[in-house]
Amino acid sequence: MAAPGENLRIDGQRLWDSLMDMAKIGPGVAGGNNRQTLTDADAEGRALFQSWCEAAGCTMGLDQMGNMFAQRAGTDPDALPVYVGSHLDTQPTGGKYDGVLGVLGGLEILRTLNDLDVKTKHPIVVTNFTNEEGTRFAPAMLSSGVFAGIHTQDWAYAKTDAEGKTFGDELARIGWRGDEEVGARQMHAFFELHIEQGPILEAEGKDIGVVTHGQGLSWTQITVTGKDAHTGSTPMPMRKNAGLGMARILEKVDEIAWSHAPHAVGAAGHIDVYPNSRNVIPGQVVFTVDFRSPDLSVIEDMEARLKVEAQKICDDMGLEVEFEKVGGFDPVAFDEGCVTAVRNAAERLGYSHMDLISGAGHDACWVNRVAPTAMVMCPCVDGLSHNEAEEITKEWAAAGADVLLHAVVETAEIVG
Repeated sequence: MAAPGENLRIDGQRLWDSLMDMAKIGPGVAGGNNRQTLTDADAEGRALFQSWCEAAGCTMGLDQMGNMFAQRAGTDPDALPVYVGSHLDTQPTGGKYDGVLGVLGGLEILRTLNDLDVKTKHPIVVTNFTNEEGTRFAPAMLSSGVFAGIHTQDWAYAKTDAEGKTFGDELARIGWRGDEEVGARQMHAFFELHIEQGPILEAEGKDIGVVTHGQGLSWTQITVTGKDAHTGSTPMPMRKNAGLGMARILEKVDEIAWSHAPHAVGAAGHIDVYPNSRNVIPGQVVFTVDFRSPDLSVIEDMEARLKVEAQKICDDMGLEVEFEKVGGFDPVAFDEGCVTAVRNAAERLGYSHMDLISGAGHDACWVNRVAPTAMVMCPCVDGLSHNEAEEITKEWAAAGADVLLHAVVETAEIVG
């Protein structure tokens, strides 16, 4: 298929203005955004996105998980659409670009093609997936998971937030539950633009990350039980300190991850200590160990070693320990054809680039199960994300969207 000319580029200022306009909805307390899924702010952001899509001449589809699909027609009614997108929901203290850049970058593609009166054989569809973040209704990537057949819709609808409200009820309450069957759409390909959420591109001075793989993830919840007792009057030899047990286990977590350097990582992010009082030796701790690697055998090795090492530590200290696998997904290898389209686009446009492994999960990781998929990444300042101080430059955003434009248009095939 013919490649688009290198002069085909998006309007960087228009993309930036759209990002700033969307950021006005659900503002955070420190310059970022709090537009959590299925809140009134989410509904307002969706309405703004729909209005922009309709102004660009698109038809909007909406499925039963609230996934939005804005379609620009192709010249061949029988050709499967090329999909592009990400998510509009944010963390409670989220930035202005995580997910949003991928959705509005997709919209900018359609606007640019309209401006230049470029027609494509395949339709192009811009997607907003519901609840990618998973911060209000766990797990993350919930609706793309239902779309790809990973989760059932009933299971997703029954998920509850901290106040006991269900996903299904809240989706209906904000008015964004569609009639379309989830996953019924067939895709010719799917592309997702995202900020890196890591420091590598900026440190290496590269404009574009060509994402070849997504890391697999394993979450193991560990409960260590000892005996809560007075910190001042309990002799050292008579203590059953669950907190100390956890500390020794976490040293092993770090050691295990380092043993698979450079691509494996591991840490505990969620930690609860009981009774969590200044003068009480912890009687129980519950924490979740997060291991990630692009190699499934490495993840399995880390999981196995964690259980052996943690069990030995607790046996030696007279503590009880329980393990529960509470989440995870296998590593992802993105489609070679789509990855090549991204790499070729970066080269054609003269952007410096490097291959990347995504350290975070994305909707593309699930969509990859049902359609050829690839990701484009742009740098973010200091690799900071899931933080209101998340920042990118207008130039980085434009470069990422330019590469996305070329990869999508080449795949959708220019007509005439």
